[in-house]
Amino acid sequence: MPHRIVIVEDDPMNAKLFQIVLTRKGGYEVEVTEDPSYLVERIRSGNVDLVIMDVSLSNSEMDGRPVDGLEITRRLRADATTRHVPVLLATAHAMKGSREKFLRDSGADDYISKPIVDSDDLIRRIEALVAKGSHAVPPADR
Repeated sequence: MPHRIVIVEDDPMNAKLFQIVLTRKGGYEVEVTEDPSYLVERIRSGNVDLVIMDVSLSNSEMDGRPVDGLEITRRLRADATTRHVPVLLATAHAMKGSREKFLRDSGADDYISKPIVDSDDLIRRIEALVAKGSHAVPPADR
C-alpha cells in the first residue's frame, strides 16, 4: 500500500506541484488541506504517514484563531495521538538560519525550501522520514 501524505498548503500552485511530484514520482497517496482540524482527524484515524506543512498559512484556524504551520506542528507534537507522524516543513520565505529556528520552534522533523527544485531530494527526505516514523509509537486506537 502506498504511503499517505497530507499536504497543508494554502497556495494552489504549490499544492498542485507537490501533488504531481508525490503521486507521479513517489507513488504516494496525497491529500491537500488548509484545515488543521481535518489534519488532526486524519492522523488520529491512522491514515497519515507524513505531513508536509507550509510554514506560512493565511487561511488556517484552530480554536477560532489564525494559526501558521509552526503552531499547528507544535500542537501535533504536544498531542500523544498525533506526535508520531513525521512533519516536513516547507516554506518559500527562507533566510539564513531559518531552518534551525523553524525546526527548533515547531518540533518538526525536517525542512525544505519552496519552490521544489530537486524532486529526487524531496522523495529521499520523505522516504527517510516515513522510515523514521514507522518506528514511532502509534496511537492506542490505531
